[in-house]
Amino acid sequence: MERFNLTGFRRFWAIAKAYWFGDEKWKASGLLLLIAVFLLGYTGLSVVLNNKRGVLISALSAKDEARFWETVLVFIGVLVAYAPLMAGYDYLQKRLGLEWRRWLTGRFVSDYFSDRAFYDIQQFHPDIDNPDQRIAEDVKNFTQQSLALLLVGVSSVLQVIAFSGVLWGISKSLVGFLVLYALVGTLVTVLVFGQPLVRLNFEQLKYEANFRFSLVRIRENAEAIAFYRGEAQEASQVNNRFMAAFQNFKRLILWELNLNVLTNAYEFIPFVLPAIVVAPAVFAGDLEVGKVSEAQGAFMRVFFSLNVVVARFSELTSFGAGIDRLYSFADALNAEALNAEALKPKSLTPVEGEAVESAQPRVAQPTIAIAAASSLALTHFTLQTPNYQRTLVKDLSIQVPDHSGLLIVGPSGCGKSSLLRAIAGLWQSGSGTIHRPPLDQILFLPQKPYMILGTLRDQLTYPNTGQTIDDAGLKDLLEKVNLADLDQRFGGFDAVEAWGDVLSLGEQQRLTFARILLNQPDFAILDEATSALDLANEARLYDHLRHTGTTFISVGHRESLHEYHQNTLKLGEDHTWALSIPGVAPADS
Repeated sequence: MERFNLTGFRRFWAIAKAYWFGDEKWKASGLLLLIAVFLLGYTGLSVVLNNKRGVLISALSAKDEARFWETVLVFIGVLVAYAPLMAGYDYLQKRLGLEWRRWLTGRFVSDYFSDRAFYDIQQFHPDIDNPDQRIAEDVKNFTQQSLALLLVGVSSVLQVIAFSGVLWGISKSLVGFLVLYALVGTLVTVLVFGQPLVRLNFEQLKYEANFRFSLVRIRENAEAIAFYRGEAQEASQVNNRFMAAFQNFKRLILWELNLNVLTNAYEFIPFVLPAIVVAPAVFAGDLEVGKVSEAQGAFMRVFFSLNVVVARFSELTSFGAGIDRLYSFADALNAEALNAEALKPKSLTPVEGEAVESAQPRVAQPTIAIAAASSLALTHFTLQTPNYQRTLVKDLSIQVPDHSGLLIVGPSGCGKSSLLRAIAGLWQSGSGTIHRPPLDQILFLPQKPYMILGTLRDQLTYPNTGQTIDDAGLKDLLEKVNLADLDQRFGGFDAVEAWGDVLSLGEQQRLTFARILLNQPDFAILDEATSALDLANEARLYDHLRHTGTTFISVGHRESLHEYHQNTLKLGEDHTWALSIPGVAPADS
């Protein structure tokens, strides 16, 4: 079957090996060894219990009271040890699964946020749907099911070894029939039901994630939908996504119905066959009556151990689908990590001795080079859309003077915001060179204000939330951006709110502007960061910004913005450009 071949195992091992041979290998191996000890212990006691159950019935049949009570005492003694072994085995299995999930989740989260892979995956890997589900659900299922299936396999092997000896001593023909019967059942199940169930489980995971995402999207955009009165259309979208999951699940449970019919009939035989085979020897007086119960118990243990694939087939197919989703996600993260490494500057040197390193292409296409520099400049810079189908800016060469302001203007769709994305390293499609300092010296304010989950203090200090600043300093900062009473309105700087919902767009823009005044980066890039403000508030914010000494670039449409910037770059719809500097003849493409 496709998902359970060598390729499937390689995909599984590619994800799993880092934990078992990584920095927590000794802790993981220790827990696994302890689980194995518990497993061996309760398997051995299971053999004793099975034997004593047969002896108990034989004693009752022979009316041997002394033997009966002696067996009961042994039975109770074994149970005293058996119960904590079973409970401990179950606890340790769950604990190891939890530790593995913690480690693997941390690994995926780290890779997801490393070098902004979360952005690149959304832009360049549309096939990787719902990364949130893959980290939250698929990692959980992978670790728990991997461990469960591994231990079920080990337990099955131990029980086959332990109980086959018991069965062999009672009836050799039972052992031969059992092996053949289990083998035929497994082959039929895998060949008939394998591929359809794996495919349907894979699709179900995707459809369920899409349905949940549509509901989250409604919550995040509730006000906009309410303004547009788009309830009917949104409800239709949600229902359509649910129906996709519903229809796929109907097909899935139909296949599972057919599988259950086969397995239920298939698993009925072991309940009767041992009694039929052993009965003649009991009737002839060669075996005790209790041997029927002992043979049946041993037969059932061996049968279900050999039959583990059939019994857990639905779980295995779901597990195989989860491996595929997690592997493709890990593969995409690895590709983004390699691409990000290729884009890093060789060194952080001043302009005079800058080192330039061209980005390695995702495909056979030119990409923009990044040069480490102390100032911001672009040379022979051409920007294209990520799919290389449209040129936005062509052969742009400018240098932004330190401690000054550059305003970028032009009609909608000409590439103003895209130019900022290129400076930030989010887009690499094009040619030429961007000379810039490291990104930790640049603070970007996107067109849509971003409100993080956290306190008011966190909002102001983001993205450097670890820095310490007293309430008086934060209060002074709020006054500068004309939000002097904001802390009082919500109960102080440690108040936690859904800030994106409780603040107006203008308040959010002022709050994010405060981050520049607090962090005072060397460079600030603002994408229509004051579009929701009145002219007085806009003037107030830019006046504070000019006094910080920060070099800043703004994108905007308002005429009022020109008075806060010394230079203006005008982009045209035909990918031309013109740079205006006071007292200097305009330069253009």
